Amino acid sequence: MTVLTIEDMAQILAPGQAIAGLDLGTKTIGLSMSDLGRRFATPRPVIRRVKFTIDAQALLDFAATEKVAGFVIGLPMNMDGSAGPRVQATRAFVRNMEQKTALPFVYWDERLSTVAAERTLIEMDVSRSKRAERIDSAAASFILQGALDRLSLLARSAGEEFSA
Repeated sequence: MTVLTIEDMAQILAPGQAIAGLDLGTKTIGLSMSDLGRRFATPRPVIRRVKFTIDAQALLDFAATEKVAGFVIGLPMNMDGSAGPRVQATRAFVRNMEQKTALPFVYWDERLSTVAAERTLIEMDVSRSKRAERIDSAAASFILQGALDRLSLLARSAGEEFSA
């Protein structure tokens, strides 16, 4: 398994390969999947965290079922751009996944993704109890959608280079 930049991920993905978004929390892992055209992120049910080996297997089972070509994982940077304990925990999780899979991971700055997800769920008039159930996967969708938008921009830029 390799940690890639989004630009490197764009180079290795074949057409029709889907990618997954992850929002790593202390109690759950929020999941989201792209469509095969990598245009839209769709929330999926969360993985309830137990311990790393169980969490990792659940994530790998999800990846196998969904035919995931790579992961975009939210990196919870502080608002001032510094890395706190949650960033260290996320990087440790990915390092531990290196022993379990060859699938690539891309870190994605997730500042305010949970806030944006919460606002969207409120606008959709989702009840407080249902928001609590859905917030992590909604945040994973925001993370993944940002990466998908960047991949789309990179593809358009590459097309312009070749047509020039």
